[in-house]
Amino acid sequence: MSSSLRTRSATRADLPVLLAFEQGIVAWERPFNPTLKPDPISYYDIGELIDLESAEVIVAVDGERIIGSGYVRVRQASDYVQPSQYAFLGFMFVDPEYRGRGVNRLVMDALLDWAKARNLTEVRLQVYSENDSAIRAYEKTGFTPLLLEMRRTL
Repeated sequence: MSSSLRTRSATRADLPVLLAFEQGIVAWERPFNPTLKPDPISYYDIGELIDLESAEVIVAVDGERIIGSGYVRVRQASDYVQPSQYAFLGFMFVDPEYRGRGVNRLVMDALLDWAKARNLTEVRLQVYSENDSAIRAYEKTGFTPLLLEMRRTL
C-alpha cells in the first residue's frame, strides 16, 4: 500500500464522487439481486449520513483523490438479542484502479476505530451470498456469517 493512502471523514463537498461510488455499488450488486428496480436507484442518503452524529462516512484518499468509501452507523438491535446497539457498516466501495491494494482494509480499520471509540462491541454488515469476493474480504477482517435471508417469487 502506498504511503500516500489515508482516510478521513467525508464532507458534503465529497458528494459528487460519493454519489458516483454509490452507482458503482449498485452496478456491481445488480447481478446478485433480481429485485432491484431499474436505474436510477439510490441505496443511501449519503449527505444525511455525513451529517448524523450517530454515523461516520469515511473516504480513503490517495493525495487528494477519493479512492474508497464506507460508513458506520449505530443501530438498535432487536429486543431479544444482545448487545442492544451495534455498529452497522455499509457503502463499502473501492475505485477499480485501487482494488487489491489494501484500501478496503484501510477504510474498514477507520470504521472499526470509530465504533470502538463509542464503546460498541459488535459490528454487522450485509453482503449478497453470491458475492464471493466481498465475503472473502470481510472474512479476512474477522467477520463470520450470521443469518442467511432467503426469498422466492410467487
